[in-house]
Amino acid sequence: MNRCNASLLVASLLLLVLALPGCSGEQPAQPAQPGGAAATGSQRSVAPPGATVFIISPQNGATVSSPVQVKFGVSGIDIAPAGQLAANSGHHHLLIDTELSNPDQPVPADAQHLHYGKGQTEATIDLEPGQHTLQLVLADGNHVPHQAPIVSKIVTITVE
Repeated sequence: MNRCNASLLVASLLLLVLALPGCSGEQPAQPAQPGGAAATGSQRSVAPPGATVFIISPQNGATVSSPVQVKFGVSGIDIAPAGQLAANSGHHHLLIDTELSNPDQPVPADAQHLHYGKGQTEATIDLEPGQHTLQLVLADGNHVPHQAPIVSKIVTITVE
């Protein structure tokens, strides 16, 4: 690798680290292996044909109490921790009372965009009483949604 390419790689990795706040405990993303499906720059990982993500529970229209246990499901794609850039894989992000605003950018990390970068397939979340929407987004090892985005149907629940 020449000096120019090495400098470009270091700068790219630094920007990636700065763009992913709130992912504590996760391994930093590694450069894609040859043949991998990393999202770098304007590239996004390609979604495998027929890949789906869905919320197993709670079901749409359910009335629940907090904390709420949410179970995630996938079909046609593997679950892998954040930082792993294997083709045909990703990890879950749970969107609460919001929707995916920009599929070309990493999923934000805040109270409405929860990251499950260790490969978790369920979560227990605290929600205030009232009506809430839940949606899953699968994203690659860099937290960027696939091309085309793999998103679940929106589930609306009422918390008593």
